[in-house]
This record gives sequence, structure tokens and C-alpha cells, in this order.
Amino acid sequence: MRVLDVRGLSYVYPGGQQALRDISFGLEEGEALIIIGPNGAGKSTLLHHLVGLLSATAGSIEVVGYPLNTKNLKQIRRFVGLVCQDPDDQLFCPTVFDDVAFGPLNQGMTSDEVKKCVAQALELVGMEGAAEKAPYHLSLGERKRVALACVLASTPRILVLDEPSANLDPGGKWELIELLKQLSGSKIIVTHDLELASELATKIMVMNQGEVVALSGAKEILADKGLLSAHRLIRPR
Repeated sequence: MRVLDVRGLSYVYPGGQQALRDISFGLEEGEALIIIGPNGAGKSTLLHHLVGLLSATAGSIEVVGYPLNTKNLKQIRRFVGLVCQDPDDQLFCPTVFDDVAFGPLNQGMTSDEVKKCVAQALELVGMEGAAEKAPYHLSLGERKRVALACVLASTPRILVLDEPSANLDPGGKWELIELLKQLSGSKIIVTHDLELASELATKIMVMNQGEVVALSGAKEILADKGLLSAHRLIRPR
């Protein structure tokens, strides 16, 4: 089943800068799409469109059969869960429990349902003992896990992550990769880390200057040394 369709998406910032140019791609249930490209390629701008934080200048987005528009925005945000690059952009409550409970509470769940949801989400990310801790007392890697739990607690159909391995040490990065491998469902991940891409991707989309320059299976993209070099990317060993 196709869970996401992006057709002819273009976006021009208010100052006149063209950030996206005629972007089209789809995502099937269970696929992991990795989006790579140099800084300024439009990758994060694209992610912001998928959750309705930006409105396209042209083109359309459809999520699980629902067109992304003002009428459907609340439903779309239940289907698509965005994990920000900086976990501190998502964690604003006094305890980990309160942060993870925020989404389920806004979905109208009962107190018992919320407790169950929070416990399951924290267990999924290996943070089950942290519910009563203050987020600012946690390490960066732990805060990233809690931010992921905040999104998982709302059971999205598509998990979207912006540079999940940014600023992690090598051990923390590989722990995160193993965690993401264990999560079922559809994923879209923006990253500069081609090691992460090689471990998680079923297909890879290369972007540059707001355009899709390549979209294919992970092995084909990662084996194309010329393509990667042309877009300032270094293939993994």
C-alpha cells in the first residue's frame, strides 16, 4: 500500500528564493526512504511540507489517501510524525513522562491509555526507566531517544527523522541505527551520514538545489561514486 504521494511539489520562500522544484516521489508501506544531499539542497524544507509546517507554492501531497490541506491537517499530523534534529526543539515539559504523554493526551486518550502508551514508547527506545527524570538531565543521545518516543507514542504511519545521528559520538550513532532497524513501519530519514543510509535504506533520494537528481534502490545509489562525488557526498566503506 502506498502511504505517501508527493507530486510536483515546489516552494518559494517569501524572499523569492526557490527552495523546492517539482519534487515527485512515493513511499510504500514499510519502506525506508533516505534523503541525502549537500547543505542547502532543500531536504529539511521538504520534511516541513510533509507535516504542514510549510505550504507548497505548487504541487500536492497525499498521505494515506488524504490530501494535505487545512481541513485534513490534524489527521495528517497523526499519520506523519516528525523527529527534529535537535531534541530540545521537542522537549519542553518538566519530566520525560509529560513530554511523551503530550501527543496521546491531545488525541483524547484516557489517563490509563496515556500511561500505557508512554510506557510502550519509552520501552521501544530503551528509556523505560527515565519517565520521572527531567529531560535536561539526560545526555544528548538519551534526549534524542525521548524525542523519538514522543513521536512513537502517537503511533504515526510514517516516521520522519531530520538528521537523527547529528552530533552523536560513534557509539551513540550505532546504538541509534540498531534502534531504528527494530522499528516497524514506514520511515523517511534526512541525513548526511551514508553509513546510516547504507544500514537503513530500502531506497535513496539524492537532492541538490531543491531538485531530485536521483531516486533508486540503496545499493545502486551508494555504488555510484560519480553521483555521490558530484553532490558532495562521500560513500561509506
